Amino acid sequence: MLELYCLYLDKALILCCYVIYQKHGKDSISLVPIKNIERELICPICKELFTHPLILPCQHSVCHKCVRELLMLNHEDSFDAGSECSLPGSPRSRVPSPSMERLDRLVRSGSISSPGWRRGSVTPRVTTIPCPGCQHDIDLGERGISMLFRNFTLESIVERYRQAARAAVAIMCNICKPPQQQEATKSCMDCKASYCNECFKMHHPWGTPKAQHEYVGPTTNFRPKVLMCPEHEMEKVNMYCEVCRRPVCHLCKLGGSHANHKVTSMSSAYKILKEKLAKSIHYLISKEDQVRTQITELDVLINQTEENGQLAERRANEHFERLFETLQERKSEMLRSIEQSRNRRLDQLRSQVEEYQGMLENSGLVGYAQEVLKETDQSCFVQTAKQLHVRIQKATESLRTFHPAANPCFDEFVLDTSREETLLKEMCFGGVPDPPLIDLSRSRVYNEATICWRLSDDHLPTDHQVLEYRRCGLWRATDRVYGPSTVVCDLEPDSLYAFRVRSCRNSMYSPYSPEVKFHTPPAPAFGFLFSDKCGFSTERLVLNKRRDSVESVAGMAFLLGAERVQTGSYIGLDYIIGDAGISQGRHYWAFTVEPHSYLVKVGVASDSKLLEWFHNPRDTSSPRYDHDSGHDSGSEDTCYELSQPFTLITLGMGKLFIPKASSSSSVSSATASSTDPSNRVLPMPQRVGVCLDYDAGRVYFYDADTMRCLYERQVDCSGTMYPAFGLMGSGKVQLEEFITAKRLTF
Repeated sequence: MLELYCLYLDKALILCCYVIYQKHGKDSISLVPIKNIERELICPICKELFTHPLILPCQHSVCHKCVRELLMLNHEDSFDAGSECSLPGSPRSRVPSPSMERLDRLVRSGSISSPGWRRGSVTPRVTTIPCPGCQHDIDLGERGISMLFRNFTLESIVERYRQAARAAVAIMCNICKPPQQQEATKSCMDCKASYCNECFKMHHPWGTPKAQHEYVGPTTNFRPKVLMCPEHEMEKVNMYCEVCRRPVCHLCKLGGSHANHKVTSMSSAYKILKEKLAKSIHYLISKEDQVRTQITELDVLINQTEENGQLAERRANEHFERLFETLQERKSEMLRSIEQSRNRRLDQLRSQVEEYQGMLENSGLVGYAQEVLKETDQSCFVQTAKQLHVRIQKATESLRTFHPAANPCFDEFVLDTSREETLLKEMCFGGVPDPPLIDLSRSRVYNEATICWRLSDDHLPTDHQVLEYRRCGLWRATDRVYGPSTVVCDLEPDSLYAFRVRSCRNSMYSPYSPEVKFHTPPAPAFGFLFSDKCGFSTERLVLNKRRDSVESVAGMAFLLGAERVQTGSYIGLDYIIGDAGISQGRHYWAFTVEPHSYLVKVGVASDSKLLEWFHNPRDTSSPRYDHDSGHDSGSEDTCYELSQPFTLITLGMGKLFIPKASSSSSVSSATASSTDPSNRVLPMPQRVGVCLDYDAGRVYFYDADTMRCLYERQVDCSGTMYPAFGLMGSGKVQLEEFITAKRLTF
């Protein structure tokens, strides 16, 4: 916590204050020494000052060399490491570093292949690296680091920091020759060189174009005057994409990856971001005393924590010492009892041995009896033999019924300490655990439910969790779960289930988590992947390797097709269907549509008309064929529905459009019967579900999060039906993992 506040005070405050000071002067805010911002100027990978920093899509900065090293480690591309970057762990100073401008020119011209993209490859490989700042995977695209901007602002601050750190080391003139080389007083940003006063006057004579060059104080960091677009090398960036949070040029907006993104002018973005930054800085400065007070309080808490921790350790040692002493006493007592019992039994057994020794032939009893038998006087014999015979009978009986005088087993001393061991293991030192929270964004419910949860950030380790669920009546509990999620099987369709979870530590259970409810789909989940064969356009649709995601790219083909607007029709949709069909029963599937997608149509398609359709395609986006276009030209809708194999609804730009009811179809919807077009426009659900009842010939469209039916209609199920999708412009559809899981395991 203390470190967090120090970062809050030092990293953000010091760096931001310094930047504002450089831009607005001493009157704007108090000056922060440049030497105090070193922690903001350290690359998170090499732990050195930034060298040619690049801005990742997540807005974190990393050295140019470090990015290339990450790409090499992740993808093992064949790359001449000695020409550009050093291997991880090797001294960075051993490898000569070419200029950043030359690297940029080589990468963009193709002389150097960017890691993650092999020139001439039919399918460029997407390059992904982990960001060292936020730990998120960053997709650099097929062009790799050539798509990243240089962080010139950070580069300039690093240069000023270097100058402040090496104040005694001057920057020398690049024109003067040793030993008469003079200290530089100016640096020309156009010539990218440093000059002393005399050399500057010589190379920038008055009245010549060079006299108009921009010059600054001595520096070794020469930044370009204009920031160029990394995707279109000859274009200047003049707009700011609010979706991607990066500068773009006008070509990026017209037909590139930012075609349907919201952009603003660079001047407007500059003004807005500068005002926000200034307000944030002033707020931080106004709260500086409060933060320092809180840091002082945290210091006190640290000392108290240290003292209380030591006290708790001493008390715990005392408790355990008492337990050890008690156990030691019981141990000594039990060992004494065992020893006494052993000695007693040994004495008894030894006495029995001596008794049996007397029964042997050479022993006293037998020998004495033999001598008595030699007596010839009858009266004397009878007098002696009577007592001897009693002794002989006892010895004979002992032989017939032999029993040891003592038991050699010590079963009565065998301890059963299982209960005590359980009590010791269940001794609770951390109190009642905090209840977990069910993660709604990661939990999914179909005919099986995948319920995920998360524990509190500062929780102690728990032994296990128990999930409980019910549809109605009593709660049912799952087996112990030793991870952050579990799967509940055999759920009833079209039913409302409640779930809750609790943690267990040392036999102590936490309170239950807040109860959450999920509505199961009306039918079992239908598994499929996108088909890359039937009607799939490789020019405008990008299908990932897993075939669970498809994306429409508004590229050059989109711009060329826009000429059709002059003839009164629009650009056609690009269709793709599932690789599995439905011929009976009820089935449900769900997916997500990218919120910034321009136009996406989703629904079902019949195979009986697909072949004819793809051989003789129609422009379903033309006003003459769009039954939602508002045209009143007679039987447009009827002809449209009879000719096309698709039953679709439209999503795009964050909206869902309910189709109008037609005379040839049975439509049911809360808003479909309304004549007001605005009533047929709904917010786009985060997840969209489709249910096809093949036997009843109906298709239903749902908000998959709430399972609210948004639209349903009759559909001709005379043939095999397939999930269908149509995209135009920039758009993306992602199938949910449960829908694709079974197919991907094959």
